Amino acid sequence: MHTLITGGTGLIGRALIDSLVADGHTATVLTRSPQKHQSSLPAGVTAVKWDGKTTTGWGHLIQGVDAVVNLAGEGIADGRWSEERKQRILQSRVDAGQALVAAIAQAETKPNVLVQASAVGYYGVGDDNPLPESSPPGHDFLGRVCAEWEASSAGVEEMGVRRVVIRTGVVLSTKGGAFPKLVLPFRLFAGGPIGNGRQYFPWIHIDDQVRAIRFLMANEEARGAYNLAAPQPPTNKEFAQKLGKAMGRPALLPVPAFVFKILFGEMSTVLLDGQRAVPQALDAAGFGFSYPEATAATRDILQHKK
Repeated sequence: MHTLITGGTGLIGRALIDSLVADGHTATVLTRSPQKHQSSLPAGVTAVKWDGKTTTGWGHLIQGVDAVVNLAGEGIADGRWSEERKQRILQSRVDAGQALVAAIAQAETKPNVLVQASAVGYYGVGDDNPLPESSPPGHDFLGRVCAEWEASSAGVEEMGVRRVVIRTGVVLSTKGGAFPKLVLPFRLFAGGPIGNGRQYFPWIHIDDQVRAIRFLMANEEARGAYNLAAPQPPTNKEFAQKLGKAMGRPALLPVPAFVFKILFGEMSTVLLDGQRAVPQALDAAGFGFSYPEATAATRDILQHKK
């Protein structure tokens, strides 16, 4: 199987590539800096330059590809959200999806499946109610971004290409994302819940993230949206206690909400608000989580530096 991946040099993309290559598959990665990344990619993976918004220089590569995984987009939690940065966050996602649609439209032999990235932020600021995939989008910034992100590649369905949308929670990995930032206070014996700790914290082990993507790629019946988050998401306070237990550290020192609001402004919603996203569609499709419980998941991540 040959897979074309955008955003393949990020946390999820790298882990997915390693898994595919380990099973004898090949991949092409679209990146703005192919020379920078090619040397660090495993054999069987080719880095190709693209500008993130057109088909120039790579569109022909869609021909004969078995699967496309679209993970591209400017980082949500890389800094404060100025109006300019919010526009870049949105536009980078919409441009990438539309470019893939254009390339697939031109291909005589089209991919079997397109996996479109999204996030549980799709649901906006949640309350205590479970949020299966049928739940409506939120009206805040992240809700609008995720809705437009998902819609950007919807056109491939009219071409007969099966499309899967993955709404991902916080991915647990020592190699990037939010998890190393969550771990640091606990290493300093200063860990605890964020804000009031009552917000739900949808998370997923990096291994389950990759397994779920590959499961959905291979399952010919899989279509539409899937929450990629472990069953029974804990509150932030509960997750802090489980992380502390896994590390042998206390989880007694809450970080006041106003500190995050001062430091990050509107972007603090990523940490202070949550969604009780549940993987109803994944469960119905027959996917089984290897790490459904947070203590075991965090212990495995830390012990094996995954």
